[in-house]
Amino acid sequence: MQPRFVGDLLVTYRFARSFVGAAVLAALCSTPLLAQSSEKLRYPETRRGDTVDTYHGQAVADPYRWLESLDAPDVAEWVAKQNAVTQAFLAGVPEREQIKARLTKMWDYERFGMPYRRGERYFYSRNDGLQNQSVLFVADSLAAEPRELLDPNKLSKDGTIALSGLSITDDGRLLAYGLSEGGSDWVTYRVRDVATGKDHEDEIRWVKFSGAAWLKDGSGFFYSRYDEPKGNQLAAANYYHKLYFHKLGTPQSQDMLIYDRPDEKEWGFGASVTDDGRYLIINVWQGTERKNRVYYRDLLDPKGEVVKLLDGFDAQYSMIDNDGAIFWFETDLDAPRGRVIAIDTRKPERSAWKEIIPQSEQVLQGVSTVGGVFTATYLKDAHTQIRMFDLAGKPLREVALPGVGSAGGFGGKRSETETFYSYTSFAAPPTIYRYDMTTHNSTVFKQPKVEFDPSAYETTQVFVDAKDGTRVPMFLTHKRGMKLDGSNPVILYGYGGFNVSITPSFSVSNAMWMEMGGVYAVANIRGGGEYGKDWHNAGRLANKQNVFDDFIACAEWLIEHRYTTPARLAILGGSNGGLLVGACMVQRPDLFGAVLPAVGVMDMLRYTETTIGWAWKSDFGDPQDPKMFEVLKAYSPLHNLKPGTHYPATFITTGDHDDRVVPWHSFKFAAALQAAQAGPAPTLIRVEVRAGHGAGKPTAKQIEEAADRFAFLVRVFGMKLPNSASGMAAR
Repeated sequence: MQPRFVGDLLVTYRFARSFVGAAVLAALCSTPLLAQSSEKLRYPETRRGDTVDTYHGQAVADPYRWLESLDAPDVAEWVAKQNAVTQAFLAGVPEREQIKARLTKMWDYERFGMPYRRGERYFYSRNDGLQNQSVLFVADSLAAEPRELLDPNKLSKDGTIALSGLSITDDGRLLAYGLSEGGSDWVTYRVRDVATGKDHEDEIRWVKFSGAAWLKDGSGFFYSRYDEPKGNQLAAANYYHKLYFHKLGTPQSQDMLIYDRPDEKEWGFGASVTDDGRYLIINVWQGTERKNRVYYRDLLDPKGEVVKLLDGFDAQYSMIDNDGAIFWFETDLDAPRGRVIAIDTRKPERSAWKEIIPQSEQVLQGVSTVGGVFTATYLKDAHTQIRMFDLAGKPLREVALPGVGSAGGFGGKRSETETFYSYTSFAAPPTIYRYDMTTHNSTVFKQPKVEFDPSAYETTQVFVDAKDGTRVPMFLTHKRGMKLDGSNPVILYGYGGFNVSITPSFSVSNAMWMEMGGVYAVANIRGGGEYGKDWHNAGRLANKQNVFDDFIACAEWLIEHRYTTPARLAILGGSNGGLLVGACMVQRPDLFGAVLPAVGVMDMLRYTETTIGWAWKSDFGDPQDPKMFEVLKAYSPLHNLKPGTHYPATFITTGDHDDRVVPWHSFKFAAALQAAQAGPAPTLIRVEVRAGHGAGKPTAKQIEEAADRFAFLVRVFGMKLPNSASGMAAR
């Protein structure tokens, strides 16, 4: 059971899988199409205001502040005009329909989510290929015919209502499920009877950054929410999280307040109930800091008080399981790469804690106790290793994986003798395995069939020397036998923040890129979690410039080693990764041929002003702090654009319902970039309607956006699509 560090700027690898796609071609003209024409795009006129803010005695102009008024008619008009320019530009790419057709064909394959067992029932999701949202199924056994339990596609015509959370009672009788609309982080929970498929009358609104934690008897569940926002619900700041208990069959207005802190507006609460049903565990978080508090309450004592077990906010503590009064935790206390400890709640003083699994050379990512053993997931140079230990910490075995990739799962209860996990790599679609805890054998449960031959591709890992000498790993995936002659188109992806590890993962769009001769590169730069807390700390706060330096070094390595040239190098990142590519573009506009920032944080002086932005201060720093103001201002993409500069072709994407990174970040950056651009390269913005930060985006919208993004690259790089039997194989 992992703590929730909510509000992370996390599109993570889901973003890379969904959008990095379709590279549309390997055969490039020697001179980009736009460079052959002296005609510059005519952008909508964006008025400049006279807003000036003063930070620590420094005046900072903000001429596009008016674009922050998301509900204003003039902002809606500006968005419509920008979208019109973008769509007109893309309409000039006759290959777009071919790109979309190939994407659609490759995307149309059956895929499954990880099964999990509750009572005698198994639950898992399935998508037949092009469904906008995956459908939840239930079966009485693994061999039984599954039946549909919940289909989000039936809830909206455009597929923009998504399943954003679910929790099933221990006996498999009731399902609490959360729905979000248009990509928003706001979630509404309802309750469904698993046997009948009918909903109860219960409705829980204004839930955000919370799941549902059922009591053992299924009589109700714990959840956390904010008060109903005043003003724009997609932009208003979120403070004062509260933990409630909902009794089944009662209105939300009667829900019992379990815990809140009116004196701590930034604190948030995540609830879980131990498998034995004895304890309510309250994980207390504050922003995205990888530290937390842990409180608990004895559920057998009706008058029991909340006990503050870990209240120092000195490390990360993830509760794994309990054996009566003994709680097992994964922690980075005195162990930046993670370890497992035991705390006897009857003797909670630190001197009585016991170390069960010591820190290793690899980074501990998660632990479960399925089958009565500790199953630990580790990262070694950004790929997965699985090790098992007995409950005293004695090493037992390693689980053999098919190759260098990412594995996840291994959930379940101590009493269960089976578990499931998924394995994927850059060239292998996610395959789900059943693991027998008694025989220690893995067997394939579900394996997707994609029109793609993984054996034709190879993944290598290189280590790049960064500006300060740090070794930065980078994965490179491409066709076997590819020539290093400097002519290959490359997409370089990065994130670099919030302790998020970017590990190997398959995507249809990446497969399409490689199918046509492209190279897909992933830079595991500092700020992430690939090497533990120290790696994260080396890329946050005053060290944030290391993140950009690492990414730039990886780009230079690709050019130096003749994988590509600047004109054929595209950089991609979403959310915090959007900040990454925006900052690298303004620092090194000469190094890239195309820049693709998605839902990015572009105004580093005002990011704290909306929704959950204040929570990112632990990674970025507070602009109200004089020292951090200087750091932020030095790399903020919006504030470092220089008029008269030749910037690379830029395709900015955002969603009008993004309440994680509100879209005005992208609006203001696009306006400022268009004003500053002195060269012929286009600077476009695409604003998706009824779309948010990325989670829950319908398949149809993902395909359309990927087709637009790569139609953009086709035009600015002067690509030509060959015709072949496979649709888009490289010539």
